[in-house]
Amino acid sequence: MIGFIGGGNMAEALIKGMTQNRMKDIIVSEPRTDRCAYLEKTYGVKTTRDNKEVAAQSSLIILAVKPQNMDEVTAELAGLLTKDHMVVSIAAGITLSYLTARLKTEKIVRVMPNTPALVLEGMTVISLCECFPDKEMGVIRDIFLSVGRLLVLPEKYMDAVTAISGSGPAFFAFFVEALIEAGEKAGLSKENAAELSIATMIGTAKMLDTGMPPAKLREMVTSPGGTTAAGLKVFEEKGMKGLVAEVIGAAKKRSQELGRKE
Repeated sequence: MIGFIGGGNMAEALIKGMTQNRMKDIIVSEPRTDRCAYLEKTYGVKTTRDNKEVAAQSSLIILAVKPQNMDEVTAELAGLLTKDHMVVSIAAGITLSYLTARLKTEKIVRVMPNTPALVLEGMTVISLCECFPDKEMGVIRDIFLSVGRLLVLPEKYMDAVTAISGSGPAFFAFFVEALIEAGEKAGLSKENAAELSIATMIGTAKMLDTGMPPAKLREMVTSPGGTTAAGLKVFEEKGMKGLVAEVIGAAKKRSQELGRKE
């Protein structure tokens, strides 16, 4: 049995991918009664409002709670887990050393998924302690591959990963918001500006996904003295690359702050 502590959006994304891949022995602990009913009806999973029930019934537990709630949740679970339990945390900033110190098992995996997992296009990065048996990683890999792509990296990179792929969907969405608003100011209807902006982002992402370097694609679109060149000049003059670096730096710093629980 695979157990979830927390039944929010990311938990639902994983449950959706798992059930579509015939992984159906799932129990979810969720305090909201309406949310429990929704998960049961939509995915056929078992739900409870008791974290202890999840711990008792599951060999693999996925901690899908906010970083701010991790102290409370790990304190509750500490006396219930054994060395045979596997624990996966998807909370931003929460380190392996913190989880190992709080829980009895050493079979702990730190994971940073992202919200495109909701449409099975997620990007997940995994870090795990050296003591984790590789033979037991199969089911964990399958869970996250069911919602997109998977990368395994040392934990020292996880704060940067959180800033790029964890927070990245919001940054891209913010840019698209700005494109839509600019399109309206240029005379387009909101609906047309949104369709143009979103379709352009999707198409560009698919081209980049072929392995084409971003600089190459930019050069393909940019003619000397043309409209694209005029727009890119403004980005350069306003220091866009520096601004993006500041944004990623701020998100990385916050991830580090959230992790200072040891």
